[in-house]
Amino acid sequence: MLTTNKPYAVGIDIGGTNTVFGIVDARGSVVASNSIKTQKYLDVNEYIDELCKGLQSLIDEVGGVDKIKGIGIGAPNGNYYTGNIEFAPNLPWKGVIPLAELVTKKIGIPVNLTNDANAAAIGEMTYGAARGMKDFIMITLGTGVGSGIVINGQLVYGHDGFAGELGHVIVRKQNGRTCGCGRTGCLEAYASATGVARTAREFLEIRKDASLLRQIPANEITSKDVYEAAVAGDKLAQEIFEFTGSILGEAFADFVAFSAPEAIILFGGLSRAGDLIMNPIVNSMERSLLNIWKGKIKVLFSELKESDAAVLGASALGWEAK
Repeated sequence: MLTTNKPYAVGIDIGGTNTVFGIVDARGSVVASNSIKTQKYLDVNEYIDELCKGLQSLIDEVGGVDKIKGIGIGAPNGNYYTGNIEFAPNLPWKGVIPLAELVTKKIGIPVNLTNDANAAAIGEMTYGAARGMKDFIMITLGTGVGSGIVINGQLVYGHDGFAGELGHVIVRKQNGRTCGCGRTGCLEAYASATGVARTAREFLEIRKDASLLRQIPANEITSKDVYEAAVAGDKLAQEIFEFTGSILGEAFADFVAFSAPEAIILFGGLSRAGDLIMNPIVNSMERSLLNIWKGKIKVLFSELKESDAAVLGASALGWEAK
């Protein structure tokens, strides 16, 4: 992996809200990092210009492009086989975006790209809670719900590069919410940060009981607001987390049925809710599991700093770039 003349790789994590990028050495240390707002750039070329400008300044800090082995990118709907982002519902650019090719042309370094949750799974397997595990599922709870599935030590890509879209498993078959992907009833529409905010608005409209959340205009409520209210003892906010965790737990029981993972690892902004989200997930999952798996499946929080997991995982692809 490490060569004397190219001791670094770049990892880029493109999220629905922020893009975080960093320079990583062969020991897995993020030696420099920065970020830009993904949603700020409605034109993908403007986004790439800004990303490469920020990246170039980090590259210059470590001695220039000659010191970089390659760039790895984790992105929603990122296709490992083609290097394209394809029809990502939570990104501002629609259709098929040849991102790896565009970044390579702009900055002159070879690029590999994969799904953002797959990148996080690689980071967790190499440096975090999944060290030593051969079978686990990484669930990213952010703007959307992503997943990286590892079976027998290998990431599952499927024949077309898109295996593991567990955020778009349908969890409500009747009267389900419309998802950003265009379908109805997807897990992402309920268990993402945006899904939690939607649940809050629904609860506030249906229910009449007092809540700290009523002090915030309904269309401005975020999952962070719900968390802060729940921590302050707000019963309605706590019930929102119970509702969200219950749906996740039921879905996890289904995921266990097809891959029998040792653990399901939670990563992303919503996982910061700690026991507020973990307890209802575990209780619901255990209720829903087949007997052969009851009490055997661990649900864990990521052991890596949120920005580092995906950047480190993406950078692992950078070492392989040619």
